[in-house]
Amino acid sequence: MKSVKLLVVISFLLSASLKAQDEASLENQTDTVLKEKFVPQYSTSLGVIDEETDNQDVSGLLQSSKDVFTSIAGYNLSAGRYRVRGYDSENFSVMMNGISLNNPESGRAIWAFWGGLNDITRYQESKNGISSNQYGFGAIGGFSNIDARASSQRKGSRISYANSNRSYQHRVMFTHSTGMMDNGLAVTVSGSIRYATEGYVEGTFYRAGSYFLSVEKKINEKHSLGFVGYGAPTVQGRQSITTQETYDLTGNNNYNAYWGYQNGEKRNSRVRNNHIPMMMLNHYFTINAKTKLTTSAFYSFGRSGNTRLNWQDAADPRPEYYKNLPSYYDNPEDQSLFDYYTEAWQNDVNTQQINWDQMYFANTKNLHTVQNVGGVEGVNVTGNRAKYIVEEQRNDQTRYGFNSVINHELDEGVQLSGGLMMSNYKSKNFQVVNDLLGADYWLNVNQLAARGLTTTAEQALQNDINEPNRIIKQGEKFGYDYDMYINTQNAFAQIEGVSSKIDYYTGVSFSRTATWREGNVENGLFLDRSVGKSEKLTFLNPGIKGGIVYKITGRHLVAINGALMSRAPVTQNTFLSPRTRNQVNKSVVNETVASGDINYMIRYPKLKVRATVFLTTITDKTRVINTYDDVLNTFGNYIIKGVDQRFLGSEIGVEYNVTSTIIATAAFSKGDYTYTSNPLVDYVQDNISSFLITNKRVFLKNYKVGGIPQTAASLGLKYNSTKYWFVGVNANYFVDAYLDVSPERKSATATATFVSTDPQYQKLIEQEKLDPGFTLDLFAGKSWRLKNKYYLRLNVNVNNVLDKKDYQTGGFEQIRLDVQNVDKFPPRVGYMYGRTYFAMVSFNF
Repeated sequence: MKSVKLLVVISFLLSASLKAQDEASLENQTDTVLKEKFVPQYSTSLGVIDEETDNQDVSGLLQSSKDVFTSIAGYNLSAGRYRVRGYDSENFSVMMNGISLNNPESGRAIWAFWGGLNDITRYQESKNGISSNQYGFGAIGGFSNIDARASSQRKGSRISYANSNRSYQHRVMFTHSTGMMDNGLAVTVSGSIRYATEGYVEGTFYRAGSYFLSVEKKINEKHSLGFVGYGAPTVQGRQSITTQETYDLTGNNNYNAYWGYQNGEKRNSRVRNNHIPMMMLNHYFTINAKTKLTTSAFYSFGRSGNTRLNWQDAADPRPEYYKNLPSYYDNPEDQSLFDYYTEAWQNDVNTQQINWDQMYFANTKNLHTVQNVGGVEGVNVTGNRAKYIVEEQRNDQTRYGFNSVINHELDEGVQLSGGLMMSNYKSKNFQVVNDLLGADYWLNVNQLAARGLTTTAEQALQNDINEPNRIIKQGEKFGYDYDMYINTQNAFAQIEGVSSKIDYYTGVSFSRTATWREGNVENGLFLDRSVGKSEKLTFLNPGIKGGIVYKITGRHLVAINGALMSRAPVTQNTFLSPRTRNQVNKSVVNETVASGDINYMIRYPKLKVRATVFLTTITDKTRVINTYDDVLNTFGNYIIKGVDQRFLGSEIGVEYNVTSTIIATAAFSKGDYTYTSNPLVDYVQDNISSFLITNKRVFLKNYKVGGIPQTAASLGLKYNSTKYWFVGVNANYFVDAYLDVSPERKSATATATFVSTDPQYQKLIEQEKLDPGFTLDLFAGKSWRLKNKYYLRLNVNVNNVLDKKDYQTGGFEQIRLDVQNVDKFPPRVGYMYGRTYFAMVSFNF
């Protein structure tokens, strides 16, 4: 135990030392003033808000882990938005039958694409952190490989029903596996339905199905063929993240701005509609007793869409829009308006929420004649032109490829692995009119195109110059239309060995990624750069990793792991304005990741402990943020380049059998996750290819990575009765969470207006620290064995038993900034759910 304490102490000392250095230099950096000629005001676009709220976590991977720390943290701490070691989900690798499931465009594994298949995904091989991996090179956060092979599934049938008050209310699931039959055939089928008329958050709903088929044919003792196909069609009403003002006005920390009443019924404007099926064919070849070769081909396809409101020549209909809030009128000249909006927000649901009926009314009173429709002289159309519509932004995906992995026992206790992978990915990105809201048509023009230009040429307004003034009916495309391509080739090799005193592994990888854009419509603003293929960007990325385990005794072990790798930037950041043109981001470069950890492990029958200190640096990250410019009244792109991050910390997990029936668990993590560079920023409008700002310095160094608790702890106690029932409790604590900072608020142009003693200056440079949070969770279960071959099980979980609703789980500062009043655009924050439950009954036969 002294070694455990030593590791934790070392981590705290390192963290404290670095923190002291960081704080000492923070104010000096922000005092530096760079003179800029142009100071725009930015507002975060809806797409950025979506990105902040739609990040996929890795709780599925963590909960399945056998590691004592990650298995506890993966479930108990997920409600507080805890992320292991502070990593984004792109730092975790998820596979099925050795095929990568991480999305090539975002780098993340999107668990919703196979949601509802819990009976299948429970069979995983998972490892945390840098580790050996016989399926691929892996990632610094860990990897999980879902074994979907039909012969690996447990023989039998299972049916279950679950009831909850979270995202969905009801779930029915069925799974049947034959096992390997005498004819050499194994089959597994699974499916589920999940449904909610309204989830925990008002205005949300959930409709989802899922299906799974795995068939394996054993040809002979050396060869087996397997097929796997699955999908999870999901339609879900979403929830917003907004400012504290809206929560206070409505008295609801889970206020949702995305819905409103239409003809007396709730309707959500933000609906996610996804269905990305995947199929794979696997060949399992046992070459000899020491060598196995697995080769797979895969194909995935489908639709991914998100709806939202759009409008032309009309007022912003979003209730949380800053000009629709009382605070916009909080000055002596507008006191009457301030009082009016305050009273309306507190008492009128049509002010608090979207007013669908008003939009329908406006659309049916807007008679217009469009001349020369489609560019055809004399073709005119008269009707109610839509001021408001519901659009769907689509990202339909196609991906195919293959991989082949060989595993060979080189010598007793020595395993050699290697493999090749190829993946071709294409996403079709376009807009569709989902609902005209009572109007006759939508006009396919860009009303913002001419803003900020010295001339207002008619062609500049056209989204498609080849069909000018096109009228759009419901279900038809409009606006942008382009394809994004990502082709990847990857090779890896690994050797690992096991002996009585030392285990080891080392691995290398090399990948090539090529990406390009192809425009399908000729935009009136960029006649020569919007249609056809863009320049192809190619990235070459090597990687190396290694680890060693020294067995002090059979019960006490020390492990050291390290990795150094290069990786291609996320494709979403490689183009400046992909919705309008082929202009590439010339400043984008490969990211460099360096990571290492030291672990001390104790393994007794009654006691399991892992204590770890870790350090990871990620450098040269680039991010392109789509924004709306309040000065020029047009969309633009905020390019942040040269972002460096450091993740330093410690984690400890303990599981102790107090008695034969009582188990105590504990997990603790202390981190210091910070930005370590002062990036440069470029700014370019959607309607002009030249930069309005280049190489503006923003001072992010020493600010904390926001949106996550950097310190978290969980204590649990579970009683297992000899009568086949159990009950348990977990107490969870979250602290050291910060809002994610806005780079614009940390720029010299923002702080130049004030002297360092001005309170406004301090508000700009400070980073808001969120209050600590505490939750108490209860769980219980009971199983019955019927006729010695059937099993009936009941499980109940109640999270946040104390119904605490005031814990802010994260949020971010808005890029929008008014230097005359730095409080004018407050941060957007999210809150933890109150008391929730999940109850399930299952029958195995």
